[in-house]
Amino acid sequence: MSDMHVSKFGPEDGSPVLLLHGGGVAGWMWNSLRGSLESKYKVLVPDLPGHGQSADEPYRSHTETVDALSQVLLRGDSAPAAVVGFSLGAQLTVEFASRYPELVERAMVVSAQAKAMPFAGLTLRALGAAAPLARNRRFARLQARELFVPPELMEDYIDTSAHISKATLLAAVGDNMRFELPAAWSEFCGQAFVMVGRRERALMRDSAAAIHTALPGSEIEIVDGCGHGIPLQRPDWFNGRVAAWLSRQ
Repeated sequence: MSDMHVSKFGPEDGSPVLLLHGGGVAGWMWNSLRGSLESKYKVLVPDLPGHGQSADEPYRSHTETVDALSQVLLRGDSAPAAVVGFSLGAQLTVEFASRYPELVERAMVVSAQAKAMPFAGLTLRALGAAAPLARNRRFARLQARELFVPPELMEDYIDTSAHISKATLLAAVGDNMRFELPAAWSEFCGQAFVMVGRRERALMRDSAAAIHTALPGSEIEIVDGCGHGIPLQRPDWFNGRVAAWLSRQ
């Protein structure tokens, strides 16, 4: 896999924080959080393969993506890092901490599905047929509302959505739907924080409970009034929550 695009902010000698976005968006979803952290932390914001400024490199699998992220930290002398992931990025956070625990100091897992969905093949076939809709601005706006994308980021979302290939869509969503907790997650020794919105689907709430239960010592928070999009739905609250968690010894 060629190098994915990674934006870097903050002091080079700051403690590294890696922010992993969800599927169908890109690193821009972290603009608010990044802005609140960059005075103190070395903030790394990749555009995952197939997304944003990494759109030319299709998403192939969670495994390949986590391997590439490990190289981002190693080449940038940025390990161990705190990793914050949302949705697809939250699954990657769990896999990253499980496979490369020496590179991950702490992990925040926001809205991760951790139970494989039945009938994934049927769903993926339907998704493939609907893929051209992503280039329709009206459809993209409807999808953006589901993720609570704010008006100032709407054009970024529409542009990102329009440039996601069918191959990336099927690979990323396929791995997302089939994702199950790695056995090694229960052995992660760093701090772990699991978060989910109370208004998310039962599958997401059940997944959060499973991720928390599998790792003794992890924390869990169910956020009242929030659906699938906590970082964008309640940015000021979320930013403060992340900052407090990062500063905890």
